Amino acid sequence: MHHPTTANDFIHDRRDFLRRCGMGFGAMALGGLLGNERAAAMAGYTGSVIAGNTPHFAPKAKRVVHLFMNGGPSQVDTFDPKPSLQERHGQPIPLEGLKTERPTGTALRSPFSFERYGKSGLEVSELFKHTARHADDLCVIRSMTADVPNHEPSLMLMNCGEGRLPRPSMGSWVTYGLGSENENLPAFVSLCPGGMPIKRAENWRSSFLPGRFQGTYLDSSIMEVDRMIENLRNTVVRDSRQASQLELLRKLNEDHLASNAHDPQLEARIRSFELAYRMQSEATDAFDVMKEPESVRELYGPGAFARQCIMARRLLERGVRYIQLWHGNGQPWDSHDNIEDHRRLAGECDQAIGAFLTDLKQRGLLDETLVLWGGEFGRTPVVELPQAGSNAGVMKGRDHNHYGFTVWMAGGGVKGGHVHGATDEFGFAAVQDKVHVHDLHATMLHLLGFDHERLTFRYSGRDFRPTDVHGHVVQGVIA
Repeated sequence: MHHPTTANDFIHDRRDFLRRCGMGFGAMALGGLLGNERAAAMAGYTGSVIAGNTPHFAPKAKRVVHLFMNGGPSQVDTFDPKPSLQERHGQPIPLEGLKTERPTGTALRSPFSFERYGKSGLEVSELFKHTARHADDLCVIRSMTADVPNHEPSLMLMNCGEGRLPRPSMGSWVTYGLGSENENLPAFVSLCPGGMPIKRAENWRSSFLPGRFQGTYLDSSIMEVDRMIENLRNTVVRDSRQASQLELLRKLNEDHLASNAHDPQLEARIRSFELAYRMQSEATDAFDVMKEPESVRELYGPGAFARQCIMARRLLERGVRYIQLWHGNGQPWDSHDNIEDHRRLAGECDQAIGAFLTDLKQRGLLDETLVLWGGEFGRTPVVELPQAGSNAGVMKGRDHNHYGFTVWMAGGGVKGGHVHGATDEFGFAAVQDKVHVHDLHATMLHLLGFDHERLTFRYSGRDFRPTDVHGHVVQGVIA
């Protein structure tokens, strides 16, 4: 899937084609206000305005929800139990050349117990009792690896497939490939309570992809929809008059685009105007969790993350393609000082995650929705040593660990009740069936119907793809 271009005009072919047909791409976008399909047909565009491209093969999943536990949850305290840590607690364990970001000491046992759940007997920590009720739906990958033990590059690797250079996010790639099923809502939404996370909008950027594929950020800690989405309603001008204003704006933009036919920022702005106009009616309904029955809200529980999960289900029902739900806007799972803090963190999201999976199953959405849970890396099985000004006097926390960590997936064509790969006896490094982040992305795209090596976009004289020059589909997790 590939748009041939030149270095100076990175989406030249489609724009030039539309312009030669007598109508700019922006006219096609704004034409949605007066009839999308008619305007598209006039422009010579044969596909659906919002449907995107055709998958390479039949997809198992149609949409993605990424539950992002920001900061790096500990694998040995959540979904990868290690009895050896109990036995060797307080004793040195071999690191075998594994360097930690900060000084570390002896083995630190998990303060949390594990139990087996479901017919599969999947082992899950007491921290995630609600999630564990769906053990037979979970595909747990215990052999994840990343590149470095630092938040910023690891966040970029997990979200964008590249830790150093600006690249489109996975949500942008997915919406570029599949388009949207609802022209009245963004195809890619990122919900994060209390402000943006570290690296801010870079986590959901479109980079060199057209701007319409960038994620739309919303602060989900705000209860009132009109405050969460600023300027959602026009309180001054009535609908009919506003439509006339937008028609004038469309004509002005057409004239402007005629002399700036290769300006991607202008075209992104035109699409934003169009989407904002349509969102005035639909967004109010989609993001208003108070429209849910009280029984549903009680199922999900209290707090910002629960509201996010309800919003996500409502957005999925309305055709939103890719939704990212952040737990916290800093690095809440970054438990350097005391791993016991994981109990509070899990308590903020476990009930909501379990309810979300239940809700999706009951509504027949889980089979075609790929749910991903995890952070940017894991944590060490050894204690982080106290450092002045940091965790001085405390020896109960864990440092960053990119050598081996855990994510799980559910729905969307993955094997339920399945464990893939393994870390060593202490949970420090992946030793069996390693899965790099690039492999995870390749597998997700495969489940969505795309060959990750063929989903490309030409920019600056090179065909880029989500996994760069890496990645292999992990066939062992596919049902």
